[in-house]
Amino acid sequence: MARVLAVTNQKGGVGKTTTAVNLSACLAEVAQRVLLIDLDPQGNATTGCGVIKREAMPTVYQILIGRSTMADTRMRTDFGFDVLPANRELAGAEIDLIDIEQREYRLRDSLADIRGSYDFILLDCPPALNMLTVNGLVAADRVMIPMQCEYYALEGLTDLVATLKKVRAKLNPRLEIEGLLRTMFDPRSTLTQHVSRELEGHFGDKVYRTIIPRNVRLAEAPSYGKPVIAFDRSSKGAQAYLLLAQEILDRCADKPGPATTTAAPGVRP
Repeated sequence: MARVLAVTNQKGGVGKTTTAVNLSACLAEVAQRVLLIDLDPQGNATTGCGVIKREAMPTVYQILIGRSTMADTRMRTDFGFDVLPANRELAGAEIDLIDIEQREYRLRDSLADIRGSYDFILLDCPPALNMLTVNGLVAADRVMIPMQCEYYALEGLTDLVATLKKVRAKLNPRLEIEGLLRTMFDPRSTLTQHVSRELEGHFGDKVYRTIIPRNVRLAEAPSYGKPVIAFDRSSKGAQAYLLLAQEILDRCADKPGPATTTAAPGVRP
């Protein structure tokens, strides 16, 4: 049974979609069955997988409003994992879901038939607390929070943790924080180092050991419709996400969940 991981942060520009796409590719690289679900109307995760979003049909939108199924919507990428694409029409889901009963559970219920086909299902949530994000948090077992080590990120993290508590109390009692991922990390910055230590001191082992550095190749890869390991495997960004994938597998082995995962050789922290 798949482990469903929501990649989310209410603050934009923190490397959320970059993480969702590249972690999907790196988990697939180490022999995991992966589905990436793009819940952002911007469709950046879809584009980053090499899918032309304006031509993608059906999409997550059709699933949420009941016009398609997961099995009929998922697409195979060239990088070893599946994707449920999104495009601008997903922005209309907010309005269309208003009159639908149990609208917060649409994604969770749609996943029921395919969870057994995957080891990991990653949800790329939009940078806002809207009905799409709520659907992602209700469907998820755990949450990964990518964040930059800067002052405003700490303020946003406080708000996000409060939101997760509300979702857990009212909609999804099994929801937990899987980990905090430090992204766009610049070790030369004193502030970055300070915020990083604050995170480690407050959240302890919830903070991933793996750190994602600022890396030009990570920024370039989406314009080619590729994860960074397919664009430049030797880059620091690619190596960081391979290490993150292995760290996640190691955590799964230590804390068994709904997924049964087996670490593949060749990538070690």
